[in-house]
Amino acid sequence: MNLTSSAFQGTLHGFSFLSFPNLVYLDLSMNDLFGNIPRQISNLSKLIYLDLSVNLLSGKIPPEIGHLNSLAKLGLSQNRLEGHIPTSLKNLRNLTFLSIFQNQLSSSIPEEIGLLNSLTYLRLAENQLQGSIPHSFANLSNLQKLYLRDNRLSGPIPQGIGDSMNMATLQLCKNQFTGSLPESICHGGSLQYFAISNNDFRGRVPQSLKNCTSLEKVFLTGNQLTGDISQVFGSYPNLITMDLSHNNFYGKISSKWGQCPKLGTLKMNGNNISGSIPPKIGNWIQLRVLDFSLNHIVGEIPKELGKLTSLQKLWLNGNQLSGAVPIEFESLTNLEFLDISSNKLCKPLPRNFGNGFSKLNELNLSHNNFSEELPISLMSLFHLSKLDLSYNSLTGEIPSESSKMQSLEVLNLSHNHLSGVIPITFEEMHGLLHVDVSYNELQGLIPNNEAFLVAPFEALQGNKGLCGNIKGLPPCKHLSKNANKAMFVIIFPLLRSLLVLFVFFLVLLILRRRKKDQYPQLEQSNKHEGGSLFVSSTFDGRKMYEEIMRATKAFNEIYCIGKGGYGRTYQAKLSSGEMVAVKKLHQLLDDEKKSQKTFLNEIKALTELRHRNIIKLHGFCSHARHSFLVYEYLEMGSLARMLKIEEDAKELDWSKRLNIVKGVAYALSYMHHDCSPPIIHRDIKSNNILLDSQYEAHVSDFGTAKILELDSSNWTSLAGTYGYIAPELAYTMKITEKCDVYSFAVLALEVIMGKYPGDFISSVKSSNLSIEMSIQLKDVLDQRLPFPMPQVESELIRVAQIATKCLNDLPKSRPTMHMISKVLAVA
Repeated sequence: MNLTSSAFQGTLHGFSFLSFPNLVYLDLSMNDLFGNIPRQISNLSKLIYLDLSVNLLSGKIPPEIGHLNSLAKLGLSQNRLEGHIPTSLKNLRNLTFLSIFQNQLSSSIPEEIGLLNSLTYLRLAENQLQGSIPHSFANLSNLQKLYLRDNRLSGPIPQGIGDSMNMATLQLCKNQFTGSLPESICHGGSLQYFAISNNDFRGRVPQSLKNCTSLEKVFLTGNQLTGDISQVFGSYPNLITMDLSHNNFYGKISSKWGQCPKLGTLKMNGNNISGSIPPKIGNWIQLRVLDFSLNHIVGEIPKELGKLTSLQKLWLNGNQLSGAVPIEFESLTNLEFLDISSNKLCKPLPRNFGNGFSKLNELNLSHNNFSEELPISLMSLFHLSKLDLSYNSLTGEIPSESSKMQSLEVLNLSHNHLSGVIPITFEEMHGLLHVDVSYNELQGLIPNNEAFLVAPFEALQGNKGLCGNIKGLPPCKHLSKNANKAMFVIIFPLLRSLLVLFVFFLVLLILRRRKKDQYPQLEQSNKHEGGSLFVSSTFDGRKMYEEIMRATKAFNEIYCIGKGGYGRTYQAKLSSGEMVAVKKLHQLLDDEKKSQKTFLNEIKALTELRHRNIIKLHGFCSHARHSFLVYEYLEMGSLARMLKIEEDAKELDWSKRLNIVKGVAYALSYMHHDCSPPIIHRDIKSNNILLDSQYEAHVSDFGTAKILELDSSNWTSLAGTYGYIAPELAYTMKITEKCDVYSFAVLALEVIMGKYPGDFISSVKSSNLSIEMSIQLKDVLDQRLPFPMPQVESELIRVAQIATKCLNDLPKSRPTMHMISKVLAVA
């Protein structure tokens, strides 16, 4: 009986357990069930599969569950269960899968769990369990995956727990474990995922771990482990992630890490590592994340670092590095985060510093001894959100080109020798939130920018010449000769431009009144947020039609940026300088048996959509010659394009991909449950998900969207894309929200796999097992990215689980988008 995601609400006390004496399969996961689990559940004596996860169940786990002797899978995770784990579970000798993670269980883990010799999967993570790991766990010879992270467990790891030939995953993070690591931790030779972060383990790394060539992900961070870092680790042909941070390792950085061909993440920060960075680091070409910060590393930054062209995040801060920044850094075109602060770096920054950093989001060069002027090239970092250049010896003026950094939120230029006035162009930086220019030699008026106006005096002090209407600063009594000249240079062109603009609009107004109405009316939303495109008091439909025709040269192919089954998309630059995307629809209205009035009504409804994950539909034109939709233009293009191009796909790290999946879920939930009447998209696919500069997902292409009339049958012609269309549409043309749910599942899997998941979907549908039992996550994930960190891995598993439930052939068995978005929101 599969009732997962059926929107059930209420308790289980009304369930007639005695009416199903032969029931072997019961899945009630992902509903809104609350209250206790009834003891009468033991009447389902033939039950093999029981899943009550992702509900609101509370109270204690009834001991009577231990009477279900045939049970092979028991899932109680993500509820509000409390108390202890009943010892009666020892009777479930056929149990292979036990998951009770993310509840409120306390007390200790019963020794009796170690009697479940058939267990292959045990997940008790994210509870409040106390005490030690039972010694009986060493008897679980078939155990493959053990998750105990995020509890209050203490004591040492029992000897023999790593002896199992099958143990592949051992997660013990965020507990209070002590002692040394067992010598036999990888005695079985199958360990792939070893995570003991944030405990109190001490001593040296066992020899068995050094020789454990099966390792893929190792997280040792936040302990007190010691040893020569160049000696205690071996060569790992399958290693993807190694995090050794915040321990007591010492010694020099070994070049043998280059013998790990798949290594994508290497973290050694917060140790006692000395020596220099080996030049052979240039051979570690797969690295995407490198952290050597907070050590005692000396010497210069090797120019060979510039060969790591896949690098996305680099931390070298908190060392004793000296010399200059290598000019080869401009080759690090995928870099998103760079911190080389708190070193002894000196000399001027390279003249072209920043030219290759088109994706850089955060840059910290503070607490060094960089000198001379700021390179103008630094101002071209359009995606930069945080810039810290404080505590250096920089001179000269702040470049007026700083205003190009429109994504900048935090700017720290304090404790330098910068002079001159703060450029008035800062008033154009509307995203700036925090600024610190203290202790320089700046003078003149504070810019009329919110970040400056709300800044505390401490962020402005130490500049004798600064003035303005801010507490602690003197008022600007008069402007100097130079300041007057600067104001004239700025204000005169501005006034001249305003005069020209006024005359231009006056002429337009006269011409518009003289023209006859020879153009079709362009409908628009008068409630458009921002008002820069289609405000009725400024533009009318006729003018916008002219604008679109002019900007695309009557839909010339040179402006075409996309083709689909329902139309072509063109890029159009309006006279205001703003870019829009124009979707010119094929003449399919008659084929779809829609009247002109129905089409207009549905598009008008779409213009009312207001959601951050739905592309803004600015307006549309319906005419015998041209029917087109006008959308906001998103520069990153489609998700499909990003996933197809390897370099772009690597840029979409796991956090970004999870946010994309969540964004689409939130958008569909809004359309299905917050719009009246509901709106069905009907063509959810990667080509129709557009990304903005922050990689935020925007659902687009509503050319096939359907307004769901609640009092009608909602039969329609087939729309959508093969491979994403729900299977029921092969034999019925009735549209429901569950059609979008199925398409969402395909899309979600495509995002985490990096490719269309056709083979995976076929295998899932042919198997009765859950994703946790039938497939390993590492076999599903996009191999172009490094394996995710533990927390992110849990979220990805959740996405995969939800997606498989959404692939159910029965529409009513699929969860709603409201339920999906609720589950993902807590991920």
